Amino acid sequence: MDIDALRLHGFLEGAIGGLSGRPLIERIAGGQSNPTFFVSYDARRLVVRKQPPGDLLPSAHAVDREYRVLSALAATAVPVPRALAFCADRGVIGTPFYVMERVDGRVFHDCALPGVTPAERTLMYASMADTLAALHNVDPASVGLADFGRAGGFFARQVARWTRQWQASRTREDADIDRLIAWLPVHLPEDEITAISHGDYRIGNLMFHPSEPRVVAVLDWELSTLGHPLADLAHTCMAWHSAPDEYRGLVGLDLAALGLPTQAEYEQRYYAAADSAARLGTFHMAFALFRWSVIFEGIAARAKAGNAAADNAEEVGRLSAVFARRAADLIVE
Repeated sequence: MDIDALRLHGFLEGAIGGLSGRPLIERIAGGQSNPTFFVSYDARRLVVRKQPPGDLLPSAHAVDREYRVLSALAATAVPVPRALAFCADRGVIGTPFYVMERVDGRVFHDCALPGVTPAERTLMYASMADTLAALHNVDPASVGLADFGRAGGFFARQVARWTRQWQASRTREDADIDRLIAWLPVHLPEDEITAISHGDYRIGNLMFHPSEPRVVAVLDWELSTLGHPLADLAHTCMAWHSAPDEYRGLVGLDLAALGLPTQAEYEQRYYAAADSAARLGTFHMAFALFRWSVIFEGIAARAKAGNAAADNAEEVGRLSAVFARRAADLIVE
């Protein structure tokens, strides 16, 4: 992941200008599949997000799409970092990348938001819901994103996709998954709402103001597309279906004492701000948990093959069965 600072500086000076001093480049720790770096000058702080090296699937790690959606949302009510430049030339730092302004703020990877007061937690979750609604209220065509994905049929395509993914990566038999694969396609929602979908909207992909309880930036747009808004909402609501030792969820916590909303309260906050009349149902939560289960099964498969990136991949992979059971518990034949 070494970056040639001189080459990067040359590109940045030409694309942005007004940069003084030698750039300090720091890799941002975390699980980003697209490597991300702080690039700091004397009077300018930037972020560079690039494709990883090596052979990639055609639709994976599409940093050009990330740059496009950030640029498109710049003039909307959705808080996003300011996108500054995109570079397709692999000769600069090895892979395509884009540059954005660095935003000051706090990122939490624990849904319980440790270190803040209960009153602040209440307002932070309210801001999280309002921000998601603001994203879904943006008309894709009005910001040049009418062709950012396919309109309609989102859940049908997603169920088929994640069913194929399960079949390709499964390491075990799972009656709960089999039941979901049979149930989901025949319980698809009838509405065909299309909105800009983040794809991984959750606490860990939000940046909050350094001292105020409000979202100042939505991060990691790698999975963004045109999709159904309730897919994003259900994904966010998995916090209420996960325990603290399962990706730092909320199950078992005293929500009222902590100032955290119930799932119903969070949903109502979103509905109050959203233009759409669509409401979350059993299908949406079952699908979100099914998708999460398949993702964890993929981690387990990579751990079994010995090429998983995370040290705890085998442990995390066991969560596949946990979330499959929770999804199956939601459905009624």
